[in-house]
Amino acid sequence: MNNLHNRALGAYLGLACGDALGATVEFLTVNEIKAQYGTHKDICGGGWLRLKAGQVTDDTEMSLHLGQAIIGAKGWDLAAIADAFAVWLRSKPVDVGATCRRGIQRYILQGLLEGPPSDSDGGNGAAMRNLPVALFALGDAALFERYTLQQSHITHHHALADAGTLALGRMTQLLLLGGRVKDCRDIARELVETHRQFKFDPYPGRASGYIVDTVQTVLHHFFYTDSFESCVVETVNRGEDADTTGALAGMLAGALYGADAIPKRWLDKLDYHVVKEIERQVAGLLQMAPLAWDPCGT
Repeated sequence: MNNLHNRALGAYLGLACGDALGATVEFLTVNEIKAQYGTHKDICGGGWLRLKAGQVTDDTEMSLHLGQAIIGAKGWDLAAIADAFAVWLRSKPVDVGATCRRGIQRYILQGLLEGPPSDSDGGNGAAMRNLPVALFALGDAALFERYTLQQSHITHHHALADAGTLALGRMTQLLLLGGRVKDCRDIARELVETHRQFKFDPYPGRASGYIVDTVQTVLHHFFYTDSFESCVVETVNRGEDADTTGALAGMLAGALYGADAIPKRWLDKLDYHVVKEIERQVAGLLQMAPLAWDPCGT
């Protein structure tokens, strides 16, 4: 398999696996997870959403709708993306974050593609769905930043949410292109130097849906583990917003280690239709990327 394609597929499947694994223990504490599961490491469904084994949540679903909108429009069309989010919301998804719901409803009712800056928009909902943008804009840093902020501001308009979403996306792109963990540390260092709130060493220990807590958790476990599975398992066992921290950890780890590193037992459990759509989107988004990816190349 083409190296770039393998890493991109790893990132997208990794996001979905981290989402499905983490959803089981979402909102639990570390001690509650230990009492119920020991170490939670198998995709088994359940949790507060009573999911089927392999079912994904809003993290993966919103990513897929974003990717579908880009491919369907044959390029960047922010209104088409907002329409896709509206279709998703109207489908009565299993879970919707409050900030995402508010932003999408604002678009439906008022046609606004950007909400005003708000202190209440500091969640992780824009970061969790940004992978299709990272794939579509691969090779053009300016386009990536512009498109990321545009899709983010449909629901989340907050300086820290912007910074965290951009940093995670830049790390993912760097890894897709063969970059190293050391290079990701440079991006993390720049993030912390610009916004001290993101300081993650020593790890503060919070894994909530606040973008700062989310990024700290994901970066801590990404930098201090040495395999795809250990990164995602250690992340979701922090509990709290475990579907999103798991999804983002899976995205980074998948981009680093590739699709071949994802445990087969997880992929076998993951919703078949989700897997097939991810495979379709990875090929489609990379073919449109400024990098001009050649599916037959290396």
